[in-house]
Amino acid sequence: MEKINLITFFVAAIVTLIIGFIWYHPKVFGTIWMRENNFTEEDLKKGNMLKIFGFTYIFSVMLSMALMSFTIHQSGAIGMIGGPQFIETAKPSFHAFMADYGTAFRTFKHGALHGFMSGLFFAFPIVGINGLFERKSWKYIFIHAGYWMLTLTIIGGIVCQFA
Repeated sequence: MEKINLITFFVAAIVTLIIGFIWYHPKVFGTIWMRENNFTEEDLKKGNMLKIFGFTYIFSVMLSMALMSFTIHQSGAIGMIGGPQFIETAKPSFHAFMADYGTAFRTFKHGALHGFMSGLFFAFPIVGINGLFERKSWKYIFIHAGYWMLTLTIIGGIVCQFA
């Protein structure tokens, strides 16, 4: 893990849009989601879609970058030496460690596991807390939490495999 592939974060961020398009489609959970929010088709057409999708993409890039530290264990070793800029001057023990374990657990499957755990232990509680205070139904909470668990699972796999 000498260099981070930044393009991976931009590609992985597209996942939120693709899964959202499917997940919130009226034939999947969209109709229930609209009913739980008291939205009509007309309400949804009023939004500034460029702003909504633009910021969604930017926030998704941020999420994919954050998932790197959850899915790629070598990030911790690099953090211990001060960051990627100090790899060249790191002690021989660091280079020995990276030679032995630099590519360990760098699979889609491993990243997907950690992405799912991030969804379960971060996104679900956050969505749940917000939903409870907003007096939303459990349907609303589970629809959003399920979306984030699936999305973070796939993004985690992509980031772990290709970043």
